Amino acid sequence: MGEHHGHSHGLGTVTATGKHRRRLLIVFFITISVVLIQVAGALLSGSLALLADAGHMLSDAAGVSIALFAAWIAARPATSRRTYGYQRAEVLAALANAVLLIVIAVVIFVEAVRRLGSEPDVDTGLMLPFAVAGGLANLISLLVLHAGRKESLNVRGAYLEVLGDLLGSAAVVVSAVVIMTTGYQQADTWASFLIALMIAPRAWSLLREVIDVLLEATPQGVDVGMIRDHIVSVDGVSDAHDIHIWTITSGVPVFSAHVVVEEEHLTPDGLDTVLDRLTRCLSSHFDTEHCTFQLEPASHAVHEGQQHA
Repeated sequence: MGEHHGHSHGLGTVTATGKHRRRLLIVFFITISVVLIQVAGALLSGSLALLADAGHMLSDAAGVSIALFAAWIAARPATSRRTYGYQRAEVLAALANAVLLIVIAVVIFVEAVRRLGSEPDVDTGLMLPFAVAGGLANLISLLVLHAGRKESLNVRGAYLEVLGDLLGSAAVVVSAVVIMTTGYQQADTWASFLIALMIAPRAWSLLREVIDVLLEATPQGVDVGMIRDHIVSVDGVSDAHDIHIWTITSGVPVFSAHVVVEEEHLTPDGLDTVLDRLTRCLSSHFDTEHCTFQLEPASHAVHEGQQHA
């Protein structure tokens, strides 16, 4: 029995990141503006923590620009050489973003270690207003990205970075207050360490998600056994095996399976009916539009090798 494919996909549709491109643009312009302001503030005040926060925000701006570029590339149509188009560009952008975050964290940490052996002279009168301005900008960016954080890896990455920036700005504000009230200048250095430590776990979390996509792991929260049970419950189906579920990019899950059809349904009309039922099942219960089914009789099992799920 040949393959019967159920395709109800939208490979030419806008990807998850593309849907939120305007939000990313707004956040990019806010972030790059604050970076310039904070760098000026760091140079004038001598605050490493403020410079570290500016560096972190610069990585955010770079990450958002990468995501925007990837969203543009991902919208290009599929070809015979790239049958899924360029949608994986978004995942590669998220990978670059994660690596950039790790580099920024290391640089901040090394500079903070170097400063432990010296006595910095920080002008908190300049440091504090620049830190507050950065915190307010981060809060605005966080609200802009909130709606899209669950739909796209790149939007979620940007959201997590901005959240870290907000916490980083809070750390800078606290260190400025400590220096103003106690004169303990090393509070600026310890705030820099804290910012570096906040960046690292977020970078690892994003990197882990990207690796899962690149390794075509089953998407988080998807129960393969439950999906198999749903397929087998479809009228005319007796079994299902070789089930594979993976993600092309954020919001584009893909599914394939071998489905054993009962003997009385092995007719052209019967197979069409079973196929329609299967595609509706995947679409309605598991929000998967791109699915491929190989419909086969029970006797076909002897021609197959080791089977999966």
